[in-house]
Amino acid sequence: MAAQKSIVVVGGGAAGFFAAITAAETLRAGAAEGRDGGTVTLYEATAHLLAKVRISGGGRCNVTHAFFEPRELVKKYPRGGRELIGAFSRFQPRDTVAWFESRGVELKTESDGRMFPVTDDSATIVACLQRAAADAGVRVVTGVGVKTLSKHAAGFELELTTGESISADRVLIATGGNKSSAGLAVARALGHEIEPAVPSLFTFNIAKDARLEGLAGVAIERVETSVRGMRLKERGPLLVTHWGVSGPGILKLSAWGARDLAAMDYKFTLVVNFAPEHSREMLVKELAAAREKNLKKQVTTWSPVAGVPQRFWERLVVAAGIGATTPWTNVGNAGIAALAAQVGAAEFAVSGKSTNKDEFVTCGGVRLREVEFRTMESRLCPGLHFAGEVLDIDGVTGGFNFQAAWTTGWLAGRAMAGADGAQSV
Repeated sequence: MAAQKSIVVVGGGAAGFFAAITAAETLRAGAAEGRDGGTVTLYEATAHLLAKVRISGGGRCNVTHAFFEPRELVKKYPRGGRELIGAFSRFQPRDTVAWFESRGVELKTESDGRMFPVTDDSATIVACLQRAAADAGVRVVTGVGVKTLSKHAAGFELELTTGESISADRVLIATGGNKSSAGLAVARALGHEIEPAVPSLFTFNIAKDARLEGLAGVAIERVETSVRGMRLKERGPLLVTHWGVSGPGILKLSAWGARDLAAMDYKFTLVVNFAPEHSREMLVKELAAAREKNLKKQVTTWSPVAGVPQRFWERLVVAAGIGATTPWTNVGNAGIAALAAQVGAAEFAVSGKSTNKDEFVTCGGVRLREVEFRTMESRLCPGLHFAGEVLDIDGVTGGFNFQAAWTTGWLAGRAMAGADGAQSV
């Protein structure tokens, strides 16, 4: 009987755990049918397993998104969408839901399509993954990373941070996409080109803007955001923070514009339309109609623009050059036009960025053309696989990055266990 297969997973995040579980379960199923079995060992350099899973979604864990058509799903990935079409045809959000439910974890869908455990607690997902790994026989080692990885005729030799050397038939790199990722250094040493890592989901810092000061926590449910000089536009909620603005309408813009905004050193003009369903002409007409109906009332008394909170409306009025106690009857057509400009195309000077801690994601990583997406195997180094953010893949906020991790981990796990035609080592 041939020697058992030895699989090593480097990285204890979502992709690494999912790949390790899938590989171990596939090996066990094969052994039950008389095929060769094997071992799966997962190494995590820190003491913290599944760290991003724990904090995502404000501690609730946004597991995936209720987009069940691959060609629609891939539109949520600024980088990697084309390559993921085939991958999602094999393992997509519907499969993720079934995977967790088969292990006793029910997911729910919120109004915006995001999916969370019904417990609203990320610990539910963490416990499920750790339990599944234990049940499948995955050996999990924390506080130990990989320093070097070398390829030889019989497989791989790994030098661990403890000084120990181990052998493996197949290796998965799932160490994330941060610049400090040891997995990127390993991939580069084995011949892979690495796209430079820059933040993908981040909030915008705006210094000393009277329209925002003192309004941290105020949310506008639907806005359109853009960057002056760029064609990119996104829609979604906007949240005023102590440092500037955040929310899905900002995070989606940051994802699609990640590289261009990094090239600008995060100094640019943000344009926000607080009434995205209205043209400038429609806004002028509606504001003029509001004036005619409320001639004696102060302009700041109420917001005639749906979705704009009263406190924020007051700031827009003042920014348009209209005094806070001015009645509508004293607002001329020039004032109406200035107010329409504030509502429909308010400009904010962005002076930097802040990490959105719940959704910290980078773009960059192993170049996708160097990876076979049916198996997540390196095209340059047979037996080496990649999954998760170590690849140049990233999605917008809403559970899409976790779905890419589950999918690429699942594909890699099956391939390493010999289920999906990976190259012979």
